[in-house]
Amino acid sequence: MRLLLGTDEAGYGPNLGPLVVGATAWQVPDEIAPEGMYDALAEAVCCGPPAADDPRLAIADSKQLYKPGTGLAALERGVLAALALLHRQATCWRQVWACLDERLDDAWHAHLWHDGYDEPLPIDCCGQDLAAATERLADGCQRRGVQLVGLQAAVLLPGQFNDEVQRCGNKAEVLSLTTLTLARRLIAAAAAERVVVLCDKHGGRAYYAALIQHVFPDELVRVRHESAQLGVYELPFEGRQVEFRFLVGGERMLPTALASMTAKYARELAMRPFNAFWQRHVPGLRATAGYPGDARRFLGEIRRVQRRLKIADRELWRER
Repeated sequence: MRLLLGTDEAGYGPNLGPLVVGATAWQVPDEIAPEGMYDALAEAVCCGPPAADDPRLAIADSKQLYKPGTGLAALERGVLAALALLHRQATCWRQVWACLDERLDDAWHAHLWHDGYDEPLPIDCCGQDLAAATERLADGCQRRGVQLVGLQAAVLLPGQFNDEVQRCGNKAEVLSLTTLTLARRLIAAAAAERVVVLCDKHGGRAYYAALIQHVFPDELVRVRHESAQLGVYELPFEGRQVEFRFLVGGERMLPTALASMTAKYARELAMRPFNAFWQRHVPGLRATAGYPGDARRFLGEIRRVQRRLKIADRELWRER
């Protein structure tokens, strides 16, 4: 058996809202290659939006499963089914964060737009559909000897993000270090001698050895391959042999696809109290997803209230 990890992010480009990195961990038989997981779980999982008569669970790049205005059902079904497989039930907004990021504490819930906020989950997915999806995923994994053993997220609110950008010098390094630190936590928690970590390439970055060395300072990182399409790095870590693969289009791998869904779902959940907070203070305010352009429109419309509430720009607006 070996451990396959997948990582991906949501919210790297926006000016408003958090950056979220998701990661999933799977124990799989040696004969199942990372690119073969969709074939192995084909009876339970499909790699894109399913046809109307297809009962399988969609696990795919979040961009395939979610568009603004289409609802969260497809993301929600996959992420909450995966959490249920790990015996982590999230029946409301406040609970889901403990399931996703164990580092979040009372300060997260006391944050200005989180304070007092809650709503039941699932939001758009039918509970009966979710139960069926969970059962199908569990059966499919059991048939092939596959086990989901981890699903986590790292969430950086704008103030934290700005602190990290100032410390690191650029946001690309923040993304990479956040991803690698999250991967390290999952690797350390797993009982596996061999680990493969699958990461979607981070923007235009081509070289990752120095960043991996920074997160694993006591190990020797070896470069196995570096090109525009793929970077492969190896290192020993606590008795495990670990291989990192940074590849273009990493979401085509099932572990990374579920990480993409997890990150996007968490970010969309985080934007709900943010928008609700400002809409209470500015009647008629249109919600934002936080991306450039619309984020400036939103900031202009809330500016007067922001100043009255004495909310600093750095706690609201993510610097680049």
